[in-house]
Amino acid sequence: MKRNPISYMGFLGFLGLAGLINGNVGFYGFFGFFGFFGLARQRDDEMLRHNMARAGLNAFVVSLIGFSVAIVGLSIVKSPEAIVAFFTVYFALLFVAQILTFVISFNLYEKRGDLG
Repeated sequence: MKRNPISYMGFLGFLGLAGLINGNVGFYGFFGFFGFFGLARQRDDEMLRHNMARAGLNAFVVSLIGFSVAIVGLSIVKSPEAIVAFFTVYFALLFVAQILTFVISFNLYEKRGDLG
């Protein structure tokens, strides 16, 4: 039985330890990636690959829209301090939105079980 490739995303959870080392609480969100280790026992087949591709497309669309909004926001905001403060939070939230879009889409596609 081939190992499920998405379970390797669980190793990103170790980046959360950087928050413990340097005190930056922004790294604690990476602990959520440990949940991908739960998919290690799932069988790797064509349906799984298809569902991963569909969920990845959804996350890509969220990324594309989010970065387009960021470019428009960059042209509107003129203050350098406001740019740094806004985009630090914005890109963190965009990263979370991409990951959640992928995970929620993937779970919905896996539960439905169709190829549609």
